[in-house]
Amino acid sequence: QVQLVESGGGLVQPGGSLRLSCVASGKIFSINDMGWYRQAPGKERELVAAIGSDETANYADSVKGRFTISRNNAKDTVYLQMNSLKPEDSAVYYCNAQVARTVFDSYHYWGQGTQVTVSS
Repeated sequence: QVQLVESGGGLVQPGGSLRLSCVASGKIFSINDMGWYRQAPGKERELVAAIGSDETANYADSVKGRFTISRNNAKDTVYLQMNSLKPEDSAVYYCNAQVARTVFDSYHYWGQGTQVTVSS
């Protein structure tokens, strides 16, 4: 089995910064795409940022220029640096990873989520 564990959420004032981390563990042969999603109350889960195994990244328009996604393949970890945070960034942030447990298969896994609240 594969587990994704997020950390780094919390309460921050508008304009502040947070750095989220997500570590994958378990039976891992390789990790392909990794990404961060978020879900605010009453809204659907949305993609925030994603990064491929070649470290090509893409972002939602709402976070471009403020958020940066990165990964450390040696540590099976993905990060999300969030700067210039706004109240509308408040949500539960989920990590997602496409993990190959063997050379023959791969599945998408989700973390349990970490709360980010931007408020004065």
